[in-house]
Amino acid sequence: MSALDLKKKRAIYLQAKKNNYAIASFNFSEISQIKGILAAAKKTGLPVMIETSEGESKYLGLETAVMLKNMAEKELGRPIILNLDHGKSFEYLKKAIAAGYDMVHFDGAGLPLNENIRTCKLVVEYAHKHEVMVEGEVGVLRGSSKIHTEKVIVRKEDMTHPEEAKEFVDKTGVDFMASVIGNLHGICIGSTKQLDIQRLGEINKAVGNSAFLSLHGGSGISPAQIKKAIENGIVKININTELRIAWKNGIEKSFALDKNEVAPSKIMPFVVEGVERVAEKKMLLFSEKAKR
Repeated sequence: MSALDLKKKRAIYLQAKKNNYAIASFNFSEISQIKGILAAAKKTGLPVMIETSEGESKYLGLETAVMLKNMAEKELGRPIILNLDHGKSFEYLKKAIAAGYDMVHFDGAGLPLNENIRTCKLVVEYAHKHEVMVEGEVGVLRGSSKIHTEKVIVRKEDMTHPEEAKEFVDKTGVDFMASVIGNLHGICIGSTKQLDIQRLGEINKAVGNSAFLSLHGGSGISPAQIKKAIENGIVKININTELRIAWKNGIEKSFALDKNEVAPSKIMPFVVEGVERVAEKKMLLFSEKAKR
């Protein structure tokens, strides 16, 4: 069971919604990323979330992810919510909950709406018994967390309909709902993501205070659109690809300086610094309109 109960976890996001900011949620799969994220959280003093996808958690290990989160949380001196991102299987989400995750995301967006609702409701009932929050998803979120050399098209029919969002939230009882409003996973070379802010506003109005709204595929979205998304109800923004790029650039920088270096303790500080810079930039952007 998670250290924080549901009420205390929800209070973190209620505070964000009340004060007009969003909490950055960063994916990770190894310790240098955690170190960079933690350094940024220390420097900014802002709340932070961390996540692992199913693939990332299978590489790292669910228990290891929880251990790293607990160590970072202790060093930071304030809560860090750990989420299992885009879980496709109820059984795997149960494993994440047993390991100590604070939140799980059931991604049933590829299912018919009624099946998505049915399974997500079961996840919510199980997770809430263990004081774990649940994120659901409605719409088709395209792409993957990488640099796309070809443009990824977000079709109109992919996007979340406000009435379906309301039905989904009302029938499942989810804590968070991820929408598709022009966002996609990854970064497309030569094109910028264009969010349908009007649609987001309609979704926000339809859902009301029944659930928090999250924005997936936050990498590569312009600051202006990020700010508008927050103004229209977004309180959690996922960042993965930009951190992966910073991780790769840090490795390349290290080897450019000394291609014969083999000591991880000398190579990885460049990675930590790069991740920290990206994380800090995102956290400050997401809190720019906060009422302090």
